[in-house]
Amino acid sequence: MSQTATVPHSLLSATIEHLQHFAPFDRMAQEHLTYLVSHLHLGYYPKDAIILTPEQGVAQRFYVIKQGSVVGEQVDEGRGDEEGVNWQLVQGECFPLGALLAVRPVVSVYRAVEDTFCYEFRAEHFAELIRLSPAFSDFCTRRIANLLEQSTLVIQAQYSQKSNARQSLSTALSTLIRRQPVTCQPETSIHEALRTMQEQRIGSIAITDKHGKPAGMFTLADLLDKVALARADISQPIGTVMSTDLVTLAPQAFACEAAMAMARHGVHHVLIVDRLKLVGVISEKDLFALQRIGLTEISVAIHNATTIAALVPIGQDIRQLAHNLLAQGVSAEQLTQFIATLNDLLTQRIIALECGEAGLEGLEFCWLSLGSEGRYEQTLNTDQDNGIIFQVPPGGQAGQIRAALLPMAGRVNLALADCGFPLCKGNIMAGNPQWCLSLDEWDAKFAAWIQRGDAPVLLQATICFDFRPLYGATALAQELRARLHQKIRDNRMFLRHMVMNALENRPPLGVIRDFVVSDAEELPHSMDLKFNGITPFVDAARIYSLTAGLSETNTPRRLRGVCEQWRMEQKLIDAWIDAFFFIQLLRLRVHHQQREQGRPLSNRVDPDTLNDLDRRILKEAFRQARKLQALLERDFQF
Repeated sequence: MSQTATVPHSLLSATIEHLQHFAPFDRMAQEHLTYLVSHLHLGYYPKDAIILTPEQGVAQRFYVIKQGSVVGEQVDEGRGDEEGVNWQLVQGECFPLGALLAVRPVVSVYRAVEDTFCYEFRAEHFAELIRLSPAFSDFCTRRIANLLEQSTLVIQAQYSQKSNARQSLSTALSTLIRRQPVTCQPETSIHEALRTMQEQRIGSIAITDKHGKPAGMFTLADLLDKVALARADISQPIGTVMSTDLVTLAPQAFACEAAMAMARHGVHHVLIVDRLKLVGVISEKDLFALQRIGLTEISVAIHNATTIAALVPIGQDIRQLAHNLLAQGVSAEQLTQFIATLNDLLTQRIIALECGEAGLEGLEFCWLSLGSEGRYEQTLNTDQDNGIIFQVPPGGQAGQIRAALLPMAGRVNLALADCGFPLCKGNIMAGNPQWCLSLDEWDAKFAAWIQRGDAPVLLQATICFDFRPLYGATALAQELRARLHQKIRDNRMFLRHMVMNALENRPPLGVIRDFVVSDAEELPHSMDLKFNGITPFVDAARIYSLTAGLSETNTPRRLRGVCEQWRMEQKLIDAWIDAFFFIQLLRLRVHHQQREQGRPLSNRVDPDTLNDLDRRILKEAFRQARKLQALLERDFQF
């Protein structure tokens, strides 16, 4: 039984001050905190006392732990909409948000781990505070997303003295358009177009048809290459010398997308098109922060490199760029996209150079990215996972084609290692004959894995199931993906093996302490953010996606893609993705700190070294992983 007493008026200010040390109370208006505290009661629960159970019916109170700790013990693990399976809540944390918002009983038993005091707030007052306070409402309905936003602000404050760049990569391109685009039509003479550029003091001009639809672009580089050096007649139409390889984006696209598009295509301008009509032109100079940290410069250097030696320092440039972006407070999603984009460009250039040296004309093959690279989820601490798929021509033999490809593949693996991507310890690389296979050989390998479905093959299977084409004949990878989906759909037992394997890796949440840690050689009293944190999301998303027949390999996009087919609530998907990206961001920050301190990069972290906010979000992220695993177990009980 709780012993309750109304909080005296004399303690109101002290109680508000205490609550303001914790989210979301630190962001609430004073009048809303006053309303909260004036309706609080203080409850006391001795060690092992039961606070809430499902049998008590619809939740009637909102609890904030003032002192002590509470453990939640889930009764029905098949329910995916509650806090998790056996987790601990400590000072400043609150419960049971899900039950109060849904006006239902809790699905867990809440028990005091030690003598515990809780601030208690009746359900009707909770509902009123949701209506009154936007900050409280946002926290209750988007708990992990709200905490992530607070964490981002902390990170930006911590690194504010390390970076002068201020423009957000989440800025919509529409807000970067400073003027109406300067245009001319294809039949305009070169001379007239140049006069317009001089009058407007611009280095490029867009060419559109009479309806405003973009047809081309003319820049100072075109002037040099196609007019001056070619001694072209400047009375001829601009359409004869304009560049038609255009990169276009919608106004609602983000600055990060424009930066990545410039990097991929080696251009300096992106055309903003709305309903087929040109509405603006964004240049690399408009992306001020990106220009300062050299994204475009890196991509141009990759495109222009003619030797492997010229590419080696660029690998370091990419890692330095990632550190700079992290220091600016760039989100994990954007940062991993930048890393993946530049790593892809670097790898593609290495393959192209080595293929040119090897003389492989006439061979139909595709370089495959596997594992985290295949999922676009590389961090600063990643090794190689890759392979080759090739087509055997009529009358040819797979062994002959493989023999021709392996020397090139081996040189690419070594070049990537020189650029900062260590060789795979498990030797899952294209230079290994086991991973340089024909379409039929890959098909047979997948078939054998699926037929066996035992633990020794699951690791290799999960790495290879995340393949995507990076260079060459992409149709081969598409055909292999189609065959794989057919095999998966026809073998539910293999899916069950994958589920059982995935559920063996439980997020390290403790019952007595916040986290379960272990002693590793590189760091005692630590946990592995990749294996214990990221992998549960990756494994579950892969299983749902393969069952649904989706070709997507990226974990967040897989989760978004299966939402409707598996009838999952959007709020659950959003929470899982937010949790996934927080752990990714924490990994990147750990790598950043390790690099600055000159230590080897590792995914292990001692939770005692994290600040209170990061510990709280990490615990919530692990709880989200447990929710996803509970849903996975429920959906694949066959």
